[in-house]
Amino acid sequence: MGDLYPEADVVQSGMLDTDDGNSIHWETAGNPAGKPALAIHGGPGAGGTPTLRRFFDPKQYRIVLFDQRGCGRSRPHASDPNTDLTTNTTDHLLADIELLRKHLDIDRWLLFGLSWGSTLALAYAEQHPDLVTAIVIGAVTTTRPTEIDWLYHGAGRFLPDHWERFNASAGETGPEINLVEAYRRLLEHPDATIREQAAIAWCEWEDAVVSKAANTEPDPRYEDPMFRMAFARIVTHYFANYAWLDDGQLIAQAGRLRGIPAVLVHGRLDVSSPLITAWQLNNAWPDAELIIADRSGHSATHPDMVQALVTATDRFAHIS
Repeated sequence: MGDLYPEADVVQSGMLDTDDGNSIHWETAGNPAGKPALAIHGGPGAGGTPTLRRFFDPKQYRIVLFDQRGCGRSRPHASDPNTDLTTNTTDHLLADIELLRKHLDIDRWLLFGLSWGSTLALAYAEQHPDLVTAIVIGAVTTTRPTEIDWLYHGAGRFLPDHWERFNASAGETGPEINLVEAYRRLLEHPDATIREQAAIAWCEWEDAVVSKAANTEPDPRYEDPMFRMAFARIVTHYFANYAWLDDGQLIAQAGRLRGIPAVLVHGRLDVSSPLITAWQLNNAWPDAELIIADRSGHSATHPDMVQALVTATDRFAHIS
């Protein structure tokens, strides 16, 4: 897997209540007096994992991890069909991050995000640049319409067998079909069997486009009915709305990040999120350094990705 740090023990954990009925699970690890760093998980809806903590030197960092709304140990959980997702949007997540920062009495912190986590890290940093010391993101995404269309339509040309099953399971036909929206509707269907079949089909495609395209192991979390239902509901909810971001917003507003040192790490063989997004973001952000992992795909656990990401967090450990 590469030179990840040993898993650091959790030092603090808790549930943070919002003003709209959500309760966000959070935890800290590493050195309580170390440099604060927020590790932002992907998905959206994948939940935090102990592996995210291992990209940081626990002697140097106070590592903060949280489960975004509706997933992981946060409540209410999106696997429950009665969980309303209207209060689960990018703006809500950004507000949750600020609530957590204040709750933990952190003045400024490094942001670390992978895949969807990179989108959320960029959105937060552009909203609060004065609160960010540095940024390290991998498998870079900005959730533009072109990126979403590629992931669920264009990428099928690399995996036509898997994509044909994914397309057929949407239950709709025609050249103008929007697969994300079609699955979003299926996942809100009153029939539990239809919802479960849609969640399985959605996660099979997600797994194929990441694991098979990059010759990595399948994600065992998709075998958990609770995980895959919450994940599928949240992803389709966000991506059907393009994360409530204007088209190209995060790249167009990269000037707001001026002065924030950053490392972008992206696999050249990333089928699900082609390199062009990281390239364009890097061109718009003079303070960022783009590292292209020539042998890597989308998975951040590929040794080349791990080495680049850990080297970056080590470099920024003493930047205040």
